[in-house]
Amino acid sequence: MATPPAVPLRVALVNGSFEQPAVTNFEILPDASQTQAPKWVPGWLTTATDHMVELWRSGFNGVPSADGLQFAELNANQVSTLYQDLPTTPGTKLYWRLYHRGRQGQDTMALDIGAPGSAVEQRRFTDGNTAWGYYTGTYTVPAGQTLTRFAFRSISAAGGNRGAGNFLDGIFFGTAPYVLLTKTAVPAGPLEVGDVVTYRVTAKNEGGGAAENLVLTDVVPAGTTYLPGSLRIVDGPNAGVKSDVKGDDQAYYDAAANQVVFHLGNNASAAAGGSLPSTETQPAGTTVEYRVTIDRASGGKQISNTATASYENRLGDRPETLTSTSDEQVTEVKPAADLTVAKAADATTVTVGQTVTYRVTVHNTGPNDATGVTVTDQLPEGLTFLSADGTTGSYDRATGQWAVGDLAVDATATLVLRAKATKAGRIGNTATVTGNEKDPDTTDNADSVTVCVEPAPSCCDPCSTEK
Repeated sequence: MATPPAVPLRVALVNGSFEQPAVTNFEILPDASQTQAPKWVPGWLTTATDHMVELWRSGFNGVPSADGLQFAELNANQVSTLYQDLPTTPGTKLYWRLYHRGRQGQDTMALDIGAPGSAVEQRRFTDGNTAWGYYTGTYTVPAGQTLTRFAFRSISAAGGNRGAGNFLDGIFFGTAPYVLLTKTAVPAGPLEVGDVVTYRVTAKNEGGGAAENLVLTDVVPAGTTYLPGSLRIVDGPNAGVKSDVKGDDQAYYDAAANQVVFHLGNNASAAAGGSLPSTETQPAGTTVEYRVTIDRASGGKQISNTATASYENRLGDRPETLTSTSDEQVTEVKPAADLTVAKAADATTVTVGQTVTYRVTVHNTGPNDATGVTVTDQLPEGLTFLSADGTTGSYDRATGQWAVGDLAVDATATLVLRAKATKAGRIGNTATVTGNEKDPDTTDNADSVTVCVEPAPSCCDPCSTEK
């Protein structure tokens, strides 16, 4: 595969297939210099003093068009040259192609390309009146030439009248296709672990010719997981939601390669990409999107992503495969810390007046260091605070909060909390942990333990039965 060079000034003929304006049978109309006329031919100019161009409708006098619904006869009322002048970048390789046909028999026409006033004959074409001849070629803009004329000149026509004959259709003269990709991520971030990111990629063809067999691929970025059912062509040909399954529409998710694939452009299918015209014809190009979920492993990191498109330049004798890569989209992910807490009692059965000893352990399983870690463990009714000793931080008896502080990945902190049992019965107690960072799993952020407090032996045993 080749990567296209820096985009040159786009060159593309206007109204190359003579589809504008629509005519009935045939009409002789003013050229593009006569815009004051109610009906005129866009793009094309003529050296004829009357500035007239002749267009035929397909099928008129039994002559079918080669491309579209209309074609042109080289001369209208006068023998002249039909041309367009186009701004060009010196050194640019330009492609041309055309259909030519005789009217009454063998007609001959010349193709001239060069600076206005000094265009050089590139080739002559001779065709009869039974079929269209198809021709292609290239032209490299010489140094200093910033305006290039592309012109057709009658050489001869069957019957001897140079003004009757030399039909033209399907004309192209311009630069190769050049696909530019732009990528966005919504929302822009910074984001949290577990958030969903929507990636959008827009493909625009800033070249002259159509980009054929356009296929866009985007590897799902590391640290994210593709969200099933999120493929969509937002606008452009074949817009709409697409399935994840390969072979049933213009997009699919390739689980083995962990990438999304879109077949884009006009006439794209489940098997191949289609044709994307230049932005002269399709200014907005085509846009696709898909979604991912940010994985826990991306906490505190950046997610980077680019998209790639492959397409073909079919203007020459052989298809040329080209590639384009989008700008890199970088999303910041805030740190995340999965905190767990475990609570246990040294003895789960005590007597009124005895000491209940709780051990609370908090652990950070990552992926990032935790800050502002706080464990809330408020003693319930029936227990009176005696003391608290922690491996780090301090315990506030009034609020029941243990200010652990910062906790590195895989680090553990422990609090020993002592209280006097003052009331018989079953006493439940819960410890809950929080931190400043997003916790990707909150199912283990709380733990409880129940202690049975027994009365004096002469009393009934409130813990002996439970209903």
